[in-house]
Amino acid sequence: MSRIIDAHLHLSEDPLDELIPYARLNGLQYNLDELLRLMGESGITGGLLLSPPVGGGGPLPNERILELCRRSGGRLSPVITVEPSAESVAEAVGLAKRSRAEVKGFKIRLGYFKVFADDPVYDPLFTYAESEDLPVMFHTGDTATSAGSLAHSHPLTLDRLANLRTGLKIVACHFGNPWVQDVGELIYKHPNVYADTSGLVVGGGKYETGYVDALAEQLMRAIYFAGGAEKVIFGTDYPVSTPTLALELVGRLSIDADDVESILWKNAAKVFRI
Repeated sequence: MSRIIDAHLHLSEDPLDELIPYARLNGLQYNLDELLRLMGESGITGGLLLSPPVGGGGPLPNERILELCRRSGGRLSPVITVEPSAESVAEAVGLAKRSRAEVKGFKIRLGYFKVFADDPVYDPLFTYAESEDLPVMFHTGDTATSAGSLAHSHPLTLDRLANLRTGLKIVACHFGNPWVQDVGELIYKHPNVYADTSGLVVGGGKYETGYVDALAEQLMRAIYFAGGAEKVIFGTDYPVSTPTLALELVGRLSIDADDVESILWKNAAKVFRI
């Protein structure tokens, strides 16, 4: 494979980063040097960096994400995280305008607030994203804490938004796991909806092998239902998962070489204009 793009990475280098337990579970040091090394060893030529939760669940400030990307020597590009408030939306749009050459999209953390994807608070963000052809990524599926709201993170809540905003590029993160087949329907139904494979496999557990097999089967069913893999984007969710685990999952899919290439880089290159 000449190119691999990881469309979903986290990093902060902050001691209060709430993803540190996942990093320890995977035997990771969780820093920029390690991330770039792992990318190189796995053939990942570029990635998108998103804010992790730090200190009480709030995201790392987006300015820090831009700083880390600048330190990466061009191998990482920033995605701006947006919280459900008029202030956060205005700040995100302002930062995107000031950093137009760098920013590749936005991220909304569905399920961590009791706010749906089509809430009017996001309207200025969506209007700007459409005007700049920037995708909006949405956390979908299981939440990292038991306090999360599954009613708000269920991927089918994106159906309403996709109907309202047909010009908005929408990415359902984590393939909506455990509602993988529902996401298969979304990417089949809506020309503007995509899904990433990030964070699906976390190291450990006595049923890990069986789980990965079952998960690969679900992903294949979703891809078969959609008629191809043109809407599926590779991501690891580092440090929640590792490049090795994420690439092994793609390797278990019974799909042709063209679809593998689409997943590993072509779709991300098109959607995020990388």
